[in-house]
Amino acid sequence: MTTQELLVKAKAAKCALNKYTVEDIDRALTAMADALVADTDAILSENTVDIEASRGVISDVMIDRLSLSKERIEGMAQGIRDVVKLPSPVGKVLKRVERPGGLVIEKTSVALGVVAIIYESRPNVTSDAAALALKSGNVCVLRCGKEAHKSAAAIVKALQKGLTAAGLPEDFVLLVEDTTRQSANELMTADGYVDLLIPRGGPGLINACVKNATVPCIQTGTGICHIYVDASADIDMALNIIENAKCSRPSVCNAEEVLVVAREIAPAFLPKLKERLVDNRAENPVELRLDPEAAAIIDGTPAGENDFDTEFLDYILAVKIVGDVDEAIAHINRHSTGHSEAIVTSCDTAAEKFTRGIDSSSVYVNSSTRFTDGGEFGLGCEMGISTQKLHARGPMGLEELNTYKYIIRGNGNIR
Repeated sequence: MTTQELLVKAKAAKCALNKYTVEDIDRALTAMADALVADTDAILSENTVDIEASRGVISDVMIDRLSLSKERIEGMAQGIRDVVKLPSPVGKVLKRVERPGGLVIEKTSVALGVVAIIYESRPNVTSDAAALALKSGNVCVLRCGKEAHKSAAAIVKALQKGLTAAGLPEDFVLLVEDTTRQSANELMTADGYVDLLIPRGGPGLINACVKNATVPCIQTGTGICHIYVDASADIDMALNIIENAKCSRPSVCNAEEVLVVAREIAPAFLPKLKERLVDNRAENPVELRLDPEAAAIIDGTPAGENDFDTEFLDYILAVKIVGDVDEAIAHINRHSTGHSEAIVTSCDTAAEKFTRGIDSSSVYVNSSTRFTDGGEFGLGCEMGISTQKLHARGPMGLEELNTYKYIIRGNGNIR
């Protein structure tokens, strides 16, 4: 099926979706989760083919993003079930106004229509996106990268089995067959067919969509996430948070890429940091890329010109020394992509200044940035992390996949 033929099917399905109730949708989502688990062996088989084809082509860290397991598939199914438990935003009255002439005006939440997602090598995005789109009243068009296409196709096949078992059309979840750049360009310019385009991937993909899309497009994903260790920080707490943010899964967008340290605490803190992240990690030690002040305290790699503007997605951490929280805020706002930033501090004044001053979608006090995630935020799962400010910001859940319209009720009113 060509991409254009698929878009025609999606547009027709958008109209058909309106007749189904919330109960119908929830029943279908439950069946989709069950089908995902039932097809675990088939999905893992196709995932193995993707992984073997990608070895030597992408890094081991990116292989981890691509890899599925029985546990990860069960987690994907649980994400769908979590979405079932959430209230549908469709039809929710956001605001009600009664005018003097008798008109009743209701600002009402409605689905966008057809939501297209272009993503790269994370197969779990397939089920997350499908579940959120369907629960929010939208048809989902998925276009994944070639590295994950066999995995995504197996996942979509399972999801469509669930839809069919629940008596709903399988066209509510569609996967683009073409993995060349041409299909991405077709989605970017699918005026009249795609109501919202969401890119999930590296800077190249996101920038291409933002610059070239003629359909509405959300800017997502790229995460140059910072943690600032304040002079008043508890050192053990800071080390625990940083190790989690950097090392628990470095290939994801909410992983820490830059560490900013107050000058006052740096001589005591940095040697312990090196011990924790480098010396004591026989497997996957972190490469510390140090500014001149940090390099005078501990050994590491001198920071290059672009290291404070790079999403490494690897066991690499850039380190910057600053004078105080104000200098930290200035540095972070200058280099951040607007994703997630954190402060570790025992000073309420510093925490308040940081949360007010940082211009990012998620700002943490004494917590790892790894919590920037739809599931962790109680959204069930997520469509992506929006780093822009209009329409959606931060983890995108059900409400961010709706727009609104005004419904006006009168009694023969004329103007």
